[in-house]
Amino acid sequence: MADIIDMPKLSDTMTVGTLVKWNVKEGDTLAFGDILCEVETDKATMEVQNTIPGVLLKIYAPGGAQLPVGSPICAIGKKGEAAPEPGAKAAPAAKAEAPAPAKAAKAAAVPSIPESTGVSCAPQALPAVSGDRVAASPYAKRMAEKAGVNLGALRGTGPGGRVVGNDVIAAASAPAAPTGPVNVAVAAPADGKGIQPDADVPVSNMRQTIARRLLESKVTVPHFYLETEVDAAPLLALRETLNKRLAEAAGKDAKDALKLSVNDFILKASAEALRRVPAVNASWAGTSIRTHGAVHLAFGVALEDGLVTPVVRDAQAKSLRDVALEAKALIAKARAKKLTPAEMSGSTYTVTNLGMYGVTGFFGIINVPNAAILSVGATVAKPVVDAQGRIMVGQRMVIGLSGDHRVVDGAAGAQFLQALRQMLEEPALMML
Repeated sequence: MADIIDMPKLSDTMTVGTLVKWNVKEGDTLAFGDILCEVETDKATMEVQNTIPGVLLKIYAPGGAQLPVGSPICAIGKKGEAAPEPGAKAAPAAKAEAPAPAKAAKAAAVPSIPESTGVSCAPQALPAVSGDRVAASPYAKRMAEKAGVNLGALRGTGPGGRVVGNDVIAAASAPAAPTGPVNVAVAAPADGKGIQPDADVPVSNMRQTIARRLLESKVTVPHFYLETEVDAAPLLALRETLNKRLAEAAGKDAKDALKLSVNDFILKASAEALRRVPAVNASWAGTSIRTHGAVHLAFGVALEDGLVTPVVRDAQAKSLRDVALEAKALIAKARAKKLTPAEMSGSTYTVTNLGMYGVTGFFGIINVPNAAILSVGATVAKPVVDAQGRIMVGQRMVIGLSGDHRVVDGAAGAQFLQALRQMLEEPALMML
């Protein structure tokens, strides 16, 4: 009897999935490892891999359908065999096999897939080809390994066709969501009325999850808010110097050199501030407060249909360079919708940055079960008074902390912001 393939459970919180599109059609002969379809979960869009060789006899669910976990999506069997009814009992399916998770995701296990589904539902990323067979810069090799990009499939834009970092980022992030200020110039509607059609737009699984989690956080967590202004001039000066040195060290591959962003410094400084004020690196556990020994930093990445928060794990043990490399690889995977659930879970602290949009200050909603979220505004030039009482032009950045008052008292939150401000105003300290 043919095997009926069900909608798999791709994350620990998934109850419904959207079958985005089919990669195969009825009558196709399928081999082990073929990608059947793409499914949007409450966290990401993931590929479903076949583990039952045979012929695709019947597709039960069209692209765009929203289905509960366990609903039949297709049937696979022998050529000429009749497809069973969706409610029929399927023959025992081959054991599902999932590729090994990436190193960065070791700390969080991907939920197992029931054997009866006959599919592997971890996202499928091609392994990076060995540098001995592909001409690629060392930075490009590191980026490809972290982002799960196949170097052998890329056309290099470097000297002699060499693959450089920008090639890897382009491959992993296309189509990419805009990261800077939005161009608001748009054509007027043809009828001259309104700004857009009146419509009920279906809510994606991701947006439903965002709505549910934010409502839960805002209703159940007693937020308190603190804010401070940072002298960003020393940080900007150090960033300029380091990026210049990184470009010089890269030589002819200067365009491929790692470029440190302000957010990279924020992430590293946060890890060091949490080392000094560990009370903020904790969670509410009902009858206890759970303290965390490791700093797992989540940071917001905006996508067209929502927001994801990939996690840099064990940030307290990583250098600024390592944090920057890992963050950039995670951003590329996020925009390509290739993040695994493990890469978006297990955080102990979150950073959200809207400075690139010109927002000067705001407060984020806590990413439960974190005890705090840091909000980062734009760095702006403004008149300031220096230590000698003179008015001069300064570079100022406003950072805000939203805290869970069940876990963190106002004084502890203030001490944390004080430590973070010191790290940002004396950025050499985070290198020690």
